[in-house]
Amino acid sequence: MIGISFILTLVQCSGIRSDMIGILDGRFSPCPESPNCVSSQSDDPSHFIEPLDYEGSLMASRQHLLDILKSMRGAEVITETETYIHATFTSRIFRFVDDVEFYFVQDVPVIHVRSASRVGYSDLGVNRKRVEKIRKAFRSLT
Repeated sequence: MIGISFILTLVQCSGIRSDMIGILDGRFSPCPESPNCVSSQSDDPSHFIEPLDYEGSLMASRQHLLDILKSMRGAEVITETETYIHATFTSRIFRFVDDVEFYFVQDVPVIHVRSASRVGYSDLGVNRKRVEKIRKAFRSLT
């Protein structure tokens, strides 16, 4: 009985895509109270992370970012428009899913970012580390 419950719990780890995904009036949804989300648009210092900045064109920077995302383990680009990218990252063992969003501000060389776990309370800093890894790779391309 315990084995079946454990397996069912693992299957549910992916969570359901949140209604909190997307941009509304130039802003991401706020991070929840839990420490498993970072956002460059957060007013809360514990959730805040610097946006990505770039030189050159928005389209070239967008393509660089897409190339980085597509090369990362567990990543899948779900939505891409001219100014928005939504990707998911799935962990290898427990299949936890995190949503990562990027918003390219028109006429300003800034890419806002939000990365949040779908389930659980703490992510042990995984979302922040992921964004910093993306930032490092992005800087090496620009």
